[in-house]
Amino acid sequence: MDLSADPAAGLHWPQVRAWLEDHAEHLLDDRALLEELGLAATGRNVVDFGRAALARLEAVAQREAGARKLIEEIARANFAAQTQTHVAALDLMEARTHVELARHLDAVAQGRFGLAGAAVAIEKPGAVPFGWKALEPGRVDALLGEDGLHWLGPNFTGLSLFGPSEGEVASVALVRMSLSAPGESLPRPALCAFGSAEDDGFTPAMGCELVAFVARVVERMAERWPLEA
Repeated sequence: MDLSADPAAGLHWPQVRAWLEDHAEHLLDDRALLEELGLAATGRNVVDFGRAALARLEAVAQREAGARKLIEEIARANFAAQTQTHVAALDLMEARTHVELARHLDAVAQGRFGLAGAAVAIEKPGAVPFGWKALEPGRVDALLGEDGLHWLGPNFTGLSLFGPSEGEVASVALVRMSLSAPGESLPRPALCAFGSAEDDGFTPAMGCELVAFVARVVERMAERWPLEA
């Protein structure tokens, strides 16, 4: 293979590679070319990929540093969310009636979590505390499924739980609750609902541990004041 020919004659890598394999000494002996290519000859039959190897190591280090930074940011965000959730629980514990509980929940959702609002809803028949939303019998199962404990995703058409903020709500988190009233043999199905103005504020891929925790606090607080039958 004549490498002194005009480059325009058309060289193809398979032929060039084969020629280099048969005539490696030409490359090893040309230190200027090796340096220009970012390679270094350390022995007759050994080539140290100096600059190329260093560049790869730097790229790996940058990726690892980026991954660590992302993990740290996620950890900080999770810690902040957990802290806000615990403070929200203390806020809810200040309620003295069903009415105050609903108001505190809505204020916590907006003030601490930046949501459009939150609400407590309970199925009829039976009295519905002032400030709570009334649901038709079977509505909780219809929204969550008979065995479903929660829903995170797009808002439901006609859900109508968030009052004046309903038009702003694009996604919701709904958590099942059960509340008892004196004289009733079975607890009444209820919902703790959170609404976000963002489409991806709540998605099915998200974990629901924090909203479920808040819902359990609401459920336990509501049990302090028996519902009317």
